[in-house]
Amino acid sequence: MAMGDETMSGRSRPSMADVARHAGVAPQTVSRVSNGHTNVDPATRQRVVESMRALGYRPNGAARALKSGRFNTIGVITFTLRTFGNTRTLDAIAQEAARAKYAVTLIPVPDPTMGKVFGAYDRLSEAAVDGVILVFEAHLLDTAEFSLPPGVPMVVVDSGTGPGYTVVDTDQAQGARQATEHLLELGHRQVWHIAGPPTSFSAAHRVESWRRTLRDAGVAPPPVLYGDWTTRSGYQHGLALGRRPEVTAIFAANDHMALGVLRALHELGRRIPDDISVVGFDDMEETHAFWPPLTTVRQDFAAVGRLSLQKLLSKIGRTGPDTVDKTLVPTRLVVRASTGAPPPAPEGEARRR
Repeated sequence: MAMGDETMSGRSRPSMADVARHAGVAPQTVSRVSNGHTNVDPATRQRVVESMRALGYRPNGAARALKSGRFNTIGVITFTLRTFGNTRTLDAIAQEAARAKYAVTLIPVPDPTMGKVFGAYDRLSEAAVDGVILVFEAHLLDTAEFSLPPGVPMVVVDSGTGPGYTVVDTDQAQGARQATEHLLELGHRQVWHIAGPPTSFSAAHRVESWRRTLRDAGVAPPPVLYGDWTTRSGYQHGLALGRRPEVTAIFAANDHMALGVLRALHELGRRIPDDISVVGFDDMEETHAFWPPLTTVRQDFAAVGRLSLQKLLSKIGRTGPDTVDKTLVPTRLVVRASTGAPPPAPEGEARRR
């Protein structure tokens, strides 16, 4: 019987032949699955992958790295590259990986489903990666729970996965509280919120904190206005809010939507901040050039990316039991010219809350 090679610890390492016997297929089939060839029946491929996982087999480039025990490559799974936060976070991960002399393999997942995530995780598990970072900012559409099999070390960027995973995220609740409290402290009696899409974890955390902050101040929160992170959605909601004389303060869940609000208010002839104050979230490089310059909440994407990579590398180098924790990176309110005290209510008329 063919035996696997010896590992550095002296234990027998499963070979391709071991996987073939376990899965009931030819060694050539295992080789095709290991190298990512598509000419394998899906059911057969799944059976081979399950045998690899059951035996602890690391295919593809694993043999070349067995002497060092490292591939010096990490995998990253993300749902979208279109949002400002994701691109900045991925840039920070890549920069920190380069400093640690690691390469990055990126797999975009087009749909936020557990099936798609599992497929991407499988691909990375089969490839020569030491660990995986999952940039997980959206609710899954096909399941209520997030669950991946153990094996490859993993860190999750965002905070919607539940217990059992190491998470790094911006303190979304702190940022929304800072924005809302700033407007209340200026004297505004109500703060309207243009949120991100309902599928977004970060948007949900900001909505929850905005509501809680208003209630703690004795203010009944108005209905949430949901956008999609784009300037167009901010513009549309800005037109609707700008036509309401009782609206004096708007908190947009990102700077792009805040920019759309500014345009809408300018078109309506509403003065900023004399008539309506506007706060964003992110602190994009361009916000100082908005007119007026935008008050916003600064997210430290560089710290989120750097910490996620550092935590993953610590897991890769750990020999004992894995540990999980949650790290929230603080936000900071950046006050510019788009916020100020509300206009006085017309004489003899209380402004509606």
